[in-house]
Amino acid sequence: MKKYILILVAVIVVSACRSQQDMAMKSADKNFILKVANEKFANKKWADALALYERVTNLVAGTDDLANVIFNSAYANYYDKNYKLAGHQFKNFAVSFPKEPRKEEAAYMSALCYYEGSMDYNLDQTSTELAINELQDFLNNYPDSERSKNIGQLIDELTYKLEFKAYQNASQYYKMGSYKAANVALENVLNDFPSTKLRPKIYDYIMKSRYELAVNSVYELKKERLENAVAFTKTVEKELPDSEYSKTALDLRDKLVKEQANFAKLQQDIEARRTAFTAKQKREEERLAEKNMTQQQLNKQEDDQKAAEQIQRDSAALATPPPAAVFDIKK
Repeated sequence: MKKYILILVAVIVVSACRSQQDMAMKSADKNFILKVANEKFANKKWADALALYERVTNLVAGTDDLANVIFNSAYANYYDKNYKLAGHQFKNFAVSFPKEPRKEEAAYMSALCYYEGSMDYNLDQTSTELAINELQDFLNNYPDSERSKNIGQLIDELTYKLEFKAYQNASQYYKMGSYKAANVALENVLNDFPSTKLRPKIYDYIMKSRYELAVNSVYELKKERLENAVAFTKTVEKELPDSEYSKTALDLRDKLVKEQANFAKLQQDIEARRTAFTAKQKREEERLAEKNMTQQQLNKQEDDQKAAEQIQRDSAALATPPPAAVFDIKK
């Protein structure tokens, strides 16, 4: 029986609250609406409080109550996880009420809303970049504030998210076998985030990318790429001593040095073949030139002989007298 009584009481209370909410939503009495809205806010009924604050905003425009309505609305949206809207409202409060004692709190909460609204690293990071800017603005405007003590930590956290996204995107090129693109993208990550905590992992991927690029390189670029790969293993060994990455660097360098030796032998073999081919080609050209010369001489001799014979024929024709006149004798 006691259980049913408690249920009944709860139903009555809820109905009363709902009835009060409905009355406030239909009322034109700003004081009544504000009273109910503030009660809902105090009881953490964020959706109800927001509906009433929105209802009363125009009614309190130009009065001292407006600041409190905007401030509470911003907090209600923040607690209701509407971070984008809350951030806009807090920022609007700080700008609209410059002499308000709560201006600094509003500016801090605005930056915090942008921080909370930052998307996961695998999604678009525009919100993260905006949050970093907002947090930095608060730090610049209130450097001595108690609230500024954790701003640097929040900025570092968001920056790491950008670093990690860039690192993940770059490392995908390596996993897809696009070693040249991977090398460029990973170096860009280091340029964009010189103090990144991911430097060891990025070095590892760059080192492996250069190794694969060198070992599988085309002949014309192989020597240079092998030298670059060897040089980077030394960089890794120097900057990350006594680490798993330096051990990998030693292992890859041994393989690269052997590859360099094999490639040097290949170069010598190719150069020897090229020299032999060039010499053979030269001899063939000389043979053909000699053959052409001989043929030209034969042709000249033949032409000279024909010319001599023609001269003889012409001379003989001139030396032979014309035949005597012949007369027909009539019978």
